[in-house]
Amino acid sequence: MKYMTEFKENFSSKPAFSSYEVKNFFSFRNGPDGYYKTILNNLVRSGRIFRITRGHYTFYNEVQFTGFAFKPFYYGLQDALSLTNIWEQETNPVIITPRKVRSGTRIFEGRNYLIRWIDRKMFFGYSLLSYGDFFIPVSDVEKTIIDIVYYHEFVPEDIKEVLMERVRENILQEYLSRLSPDLRKRVLFFMGRVD
Repeated sequence: MKYMTEFKENFSSKPAFSSYEVKNFFSFRNGPDGYYKTILNNLVRSGRIFRITRGHYTFYNEVQFTGFAFKPFYYGLQDALSLTNIWEQETNPVIITPRKVRSGTRIFEGRNYLIRWIDRKMFFGYSLLSYGDFFIPVSDVEKTIIDIVYYHEFVPEDIKEVLMERVRENILQEYLSRLSPDLRKRVLFFMGRVD
């Protein structure tokens, strides 16, 4: 336990961390093999850290930090609408990642979050947004529109209108140029720009 103060300072300075990082932390300090597993299990059991998924942990009981266990990722769809104050409803985090992970709903400390897989060539269009003491990646308006169409999601008409008002034409055109002809056509149709 002699390294616990240093451990806490090091790992509480990020939204989430991996068991691999903890293993390296203790091996650089000549900790015995497997010691890191004992430390992690004890900290989870005592409620001082929280397990997000296998091999990923956080000091924070905050469901919005679960995405950091699935890097690279960004928060998108309804979650992006909520985080950018377009949608006033509170939503479950929607984590969009090109990693080969099982899509679907998962639970962190009794709260749901959703994992959505995306093709690597579609992994773009997000920026960092301040959230608590950290910055989190969130899809921008133009990419949120594309993702709504890509995943066949429904959004109410009033939300759609707000999205259209916030579109930056130059960014939209750049993103549209990256899409397949079929998806580009579907996005333009969604935006009311094609018959």
